[in-house]
Amino acid sequence: MHGPATAGWLVVALCAAAGTYCLLRLRGAPGAGRGTAGGEALMGFGMAAMAVPAAVVTPPRWIWLLYAAVFGVAALRTLGPARRSSHHLHHLVGMLAMVYMSVAMALLPGAAHAGHAAQGTGDAGGTPLATGVLLIYYAGFVLWTGARLLPLQTVSVNAPDGRAGPELAGTGLADTALPDTGRTAGPVAGTVTEAAPVVVPDVGAPEDRPEMALACRLSMGIAMLAMLLTL
Repeated sequence: MHGPATAGWLVVALCAAAGTYCLLRLRGAPGAGRGTAGGEALMGFGMAAMAVPAAVVTPPRWIWLLYAAVFGVAALRTLGPARRSSHHLHHLVGMLAMVYMSVAMALLPGAAHAGHAAQGTGDAGGTPLATGVLLIYYAGFVLWTGARLLPLQTVSVNAPDGRAGPELAGTGLADTALPDTGRTAGPVAGTVTEAAPVVVPDVGAPEDRPEMALACRLSMGIAMLAMLLTL
């Protein structure tokens, strides 16, 4: 990867951890869930292998072609479910992104490692248009998934005549300045509502918790962004 090898190892660790967690999810997942967890595990470990710094190992060209074939087959298997589910559609985009990066690296002189410039040439892999589209998609996915993991808290302030006032985001209001006099009032009366976008079960194994699966997908989305940026 461009820059210090430490960044490459961080991506490797992140993707390997995500892939390991997805393997753990296979243990208690139902029939359809097993396929989803298996696909995400394949993505995690595949990205971890592609992100190993070139200073450690430089794969030959046929390794990249093998990556492209494996993820191409996985993409074909995802075509059917992708027509019925947006989640599987995201998996399809991920598989195609892996095929794209693998082919791009196979076509580079010297078959440099994923996310690396070609050794001795400085050429970039892939095409700017395809890379840009994937960057925009994964940037949006990371922001959307990260927002789903954050709890949302709103404060509904009642007007003096009893009507419902505007909702203010935050943890609460302590002292509010009066706009006409500049004086401060005490705690504002209102209703505080908290809405967590992800429901955390009270019991169950850690790998069964939905917010953990969401965090796993967020981690792989961030790793995909890093690999595309250095392609």
